[in-house]
Amino acid sequence: MATLNVLASARLFIGRASIMERLAKAGVPAIYEAPEVAEEGGLMAYGQRLSLSFRQLAALVDKILRGARPADVPVEQPKDFTLAINLKTARALGLTVPPSLLTLANEVIE
Repeated sequence: MATLNVLASARLFIGRASIMERLAKAGVPAIYEAPEVAEEGGLMAYGQRLSLSFRQLAALVDKILRGARPADVPVEQPKDFTLAINLKTARALGLTVPPSLLTLANEVIE
């Protein structure tokens, strides 16, 4: 069975409810970037929490508003990643999540 990787983009994030609904109807499992999407019904997600991303963005904007030149502000990569697995969605898709994957998960949604 193929799994869809829903890439990180503003357009796909805005349409995530429709995407999740259509994939569920088609029986296609998908992995997303934001752990919040797994909490909303996506099968799994691996990435930085949106709240952490927004905090990081706010710190960069603060530096610029305090006078730093944008060219001098370093590009920062996410530091904390979360693997979230939604077991309710897995059951609805008829999937069994291996115990080895569950032990690696930071969040298991029942």
